[in-house]
Amino acid sequence: MYSEKQSPAKYYVGIDVGTASVRAALVDEHGTVVAHADQPIQIWEPQPGHYEQSSADIWAACCSVTKKVVRGVDAGQIRGLGFDATCSLVVVDKQFQPLAVNCEGQNYRNIIMWMDHRAASQVERINATQHRVLSYVGGVMSVEMQPPKLLWLRENLQESCWEKAAYFFDLPDFLSWKATGVTARSLCTVVCKWTYTSDGGWDDSFWKVIGLEDLVKDKYEKIGNHVLSPGEPVGKGLMPEAAKDLGLPEGIAVAASLIDAHAGGLGVIGADVKGHNLPCENQPITSRVAMICGTSSCHMGVSETPIFVPGVWGPYFSAMVPGLWLNEGGQSATGKLIDHVVRGHVAFPELQAKAAASACSIYTYLNSHLDLIKKSLPVGFLTVDLHVWPDFHGNRSPLTDLTLKGMVVGLTLSRGLDELALIYLATIQAIALGTRHILETMETSGHRINTLFLCGGLSKNPLFVQMHADITGKPVVLSKEVESVLVGAAILGACASGDFASIQEAMAKMGKIGRVVQPAQEHKRFYDKKYEVFLKLVEHQREYRAIMNGF
Repeated sequence: MYSEKQSPAKYYVGIDVGTASVRAALVDEHGTVVAHADQPIQIWEPQPGHYEQSSADIWAACCSVTKKVVRGVDAGQIRGLGFDATCSLVVVDKQFQPLAVNCEGQNYRNIIMWMDHRAASQVERINATQHRVLSYVGGVMSVEMQPPKLLWLRENLQESCWEKAAYFFDLPDFLSWKATGVTARSLCTVVCKWTYTSDGGWDDSFWKVIGLEDLVKDKYEKIGNHVLSPGEPVGKGLMPEAAKDLGLPEGIAVAASLIDAHAGGLGVIGADVKGHNLPCENQPITSRVAMICGTSSCHMGVSETPIFVPGVWGPYFSAMVPGLWLNEGGQSATGKLIDHVVRGHVAFPELQAKAAASACSIYTYLNSHLDLIKKSLPVGFLTVDLHVWPDFHGNRSPLTDLTLKGMVVGLTLSRGLDELALIYLATIQAIALGTRHILETMETSGHRINTLFLCGGLSKNPLFVQMHADITGKPVVLSKEVESVLVGAAILGACASGDFASIQEAMAKMGKIGRVVQPAQEHKRFYDKKYEVFLKLVEHQREYRAIMNGF
C-alpha cells in the first residue's frame, strides 16, 4: 500500500540469456529483485567441440519468462528493458530468417555458441598475422571470439550459409533487434568480440588480411555500422509485435545490450561499500575486480588509462563502465568443470542418493561431508597431496592456449565418497588458483586490485567463495541480490528510460552489498605452496608435450 506522499514504484525488466537457460527479473529502482523466472534452452553438440543453439528457441524462452515476472504488475510502472546474453554468433538471411551453421542444414540451429571451438585452425591463422588489433585482446585472439567463427563459416559453409547471410549478430544484439527492429550493435559486443575500436571503428586491413574482405565491401552492414553505448535507448523502444510477445507495454525504452559477464560486472562492481571495512572503501572503482562465475568465469577489471595485459582481453574503452577501460580475464570451464568432475566420479550415484535423502543439493552435501572428514585440519588442507590443473577446455587467460588439457596429480585406488569430496575440493581450489594467476598477471601489468566482487551461480557455494578469498588473499564481496547479472541488465533498462543520469549513478543506487568473506590469513603459507605446485603442473605438461612432439 502506498501513502499519498509516496509515488508508485518504478520497475525495470532485465533479461539474461545464459549458456543453458534464459532468466528474467523485475527489478525496482533500488535494485531489489521483485520477481524472477527461468527456463532451460536447448544446446546441440553435433560433434566434439561444436555447440549450437536456436535463436527461435531462445526468443520463445525470453517471452515466456518475461510474462511470468510482470504478471499482475501495472504496465505504467514498467519503465525500461535491458538484455544481456552470452557472446554467441547468430546468423540470419535477408528476411531475418535463421540460417544453418552446421553441415546438416538444420536452419533452426543458427547459433554458434561462445564455447564452440570448431574454428581452432582459423584462429591460429588469424594470430599468425600479428595484426595490430590483436593488441586489444591480450596479444592473442581466442577461438571463442567472432572473427575465427566467421572465417570457419566462409571456408566450410560458403554456399549454404556465408553467401545467403545478411546479418551476423552477437546474441545480445540479436535480442535488442528482435525487440526494436533496429540492427544497431552494442559497443560492448563489437569491441570485446569483433575487434571494433571505440576511437577508430573497424579496421579494413584486418578483415582483408584474414580473408573476410566481403565484410568491408558492404561497409560492414552485415556485422554492424551503427554502434551504441550500453544503456543507450535503441530506436523508438519496444515494437508492438515484440511487446505482445513479451507481455510488456509497447514503446517502453529498450537499452543497448551487454554480454552476460559484463552485465554481472555492472550489477556488482559499483556498489557503495561504506561501513564494511574494505580496502576498496574511499578508493576508486579501479581497485575492484568483478568475477562472474557460472558455467565459465570472467574477471572484469577497469582502469582510467589503457593497460595492456598479456593473455587478458582488452583494454576496451567504455565496454562496461562508460569512460573507463576494461580488461577481461577468464576461465573457459568452471561450473561446467566442477559438474564434470563430480558427475563423472564412480561414487556419484551414492552422493546423489545421500543428498536426496538429506533434502539438499549435491554440493551442499559435499561441503558438509568435507567438514566431517577434515577432523582438526582446516578443510582446504585436505588436498596437500592432491592437485588439479583446471584447463579441461583449454586456457583462456592468462596463457591463451586452447590446446592445454586438464591434469590431476595424487590419485589413489580409492573409489568412495571421501575421494569424490576431495577431488571436488581440489577442483574448486584449482579454479581459485587460476583466478590468482589471472589477477597476478593483471597486477604485474599495472592494475592495483584489493577486493573481489563475486556474482553468478558459483557465488552461492560458500566453499567456492572462501577458497577464492583464501587463495587470492583478498576479501570477497557478495551482492545482496544473488541475481546480479539480472540487476545489471535491469540497470541498462533504467538508464535507457532516462530515470538515471548515468550508468554510474544507476550502479551506485541499484547495486547492494550483502556479505563480505575475509581471507584466512593464517592459511597463507599453505596456499602459497599450492600455488607453486599449480604453476609447476603446466610446466610439466609443456615438457611432456615437447617430448611427445611429432607423434
